[in-house]
Amino acid sequence: MAPLREQLGAFDVLVVGAGFAGATIARELAERGNRQVVILERRPQIAGNAFDHYDDQGVLVHAYGPHIYHTNLARVHQYLSRFTDWYNYQHEVQALVDERYIPVPFNLNSLAASFPPMQAEQFRQALLAVYPQGSRVGILELRERPEPLLQQLADYVYEHVFLHYTMKQWGLTPEQIDPAVTARVPVLVDTDNRYFQDQWQGMPRPGYTPLFQEMLAHPNIRVCLQTDARDYLELVRASDEPDATIQAVRADGLEFCGPVIYTGALDELLDWRFGLLPYRTLRFDFRQYPQKHVQPVGTVNYTVSADYTRITEFSWLTGQDLAVTTTAVEYPLAFADPQRQIPYYPIITAANQAAYQRYRDLFTGLPQFRLLGRLAEYRYYNMDQIVQEALDLADQILAE
Repeated sequence: MAPLREQLGAFDVLVVGAGFAGATIARELAERGNRQVVILERRPQIAGNAFDHYDDQGVLVHAYGPHIYHTNLARVHQYLSRFTDWYNYQHEVQALVDERYIPVPFNLNSLAASFPPMQAEQFRQALLAVYPQGSRVGILELRERPEPLLQQLADYVYEHVFLHYTMKQWGLTPEQIDPAVTARVPVLVDTDNRYFQDQWQGMPRPGYTPLFQEMLAHPNIRVCLQTDARDYLELVRASDEPDATIQAVRADGLEFCGPVIYTGALDELLDWRFGLLPYRTLRFDFRQYPQKHVQPVGTVNYTVSADYTRITEFSWLTGQDLAVTTTAVEYPLAFADPQRQIPYYPIITAANQAAYQRYRDLFTGLPQFRLLGRLAEYRYYNMDQIVQEALDLADQILAE
């Protein structure tokens, strides 16, 4: 087989990254559009941050942190169900507060676990007097309510469940973070202990990596692992000025005129010309135990104590029935070294968005260069949202 450099011109579409964004768009363009697609993936495996594998004691673990599938998007669920069947897992999270486990999001059961019965009932009635059963109320909204009981409850939840966890996770106070992020963990006016209430929930029964293997098993797709796109792509600029736009993309010296779908970090592709975009990164400490379970639920949040944010026990997620178990202790960190760290969560502030937009504006004259996914778009996406974005982009490209 000829080296990749000698084959790039034979492909119709070039995709950078084999995570959910890249794999979905590659399969769609290869299958529905009959395009010849090449995927350049820097890591030695597919599936991006969803990559999972069996550890040395037989536990299926998520190498880059827990990934919980949930969606209300019918097209996404039908699409992914082509490539896997599902284990009916309903994710539950508890927080360890004052040596007590309480459900998260904070709900009516959390009231009963946190306060004496009479006080818990007063809080419950105060909530239901304002919000209907099943409501999801952002903690910052609840703090602005005029009712004294709701203010008291909001202050308790803010201090014991939200504030310190959020500061550890983001290195910021909640007021500094985009409201779309803070709304992800509301107060739930209900007794439903599930972390998500989406219509479809679960885990790929064989694992995420087999799901990706099925998705990418198409004769029109070639996946090149341990292949850094920056070694093959040249971005041709209009001039040497810092803000000069990109006029063309060359693949090994030849202009590539087909769609280029880029799912990686945009500042890295441009050698951090305008500086490093701010992200939070994560470090995981995997621990093994010679017993069936060490936690009451899949994830326990440490909202006040400890320098880590949460511990996930994988056998709860996967449904494995084993005499041993494996957990991942999660430490959030500032993203400072792109050679050693992985950018996980973009820090969405007005200044950071402006810095990202400066990078994005460089591609305004290059319509065939498409940015797709969390890193490329500098946005937080759930897995299902990324798949939906990829399906929509495939529709657009095929219509063109």
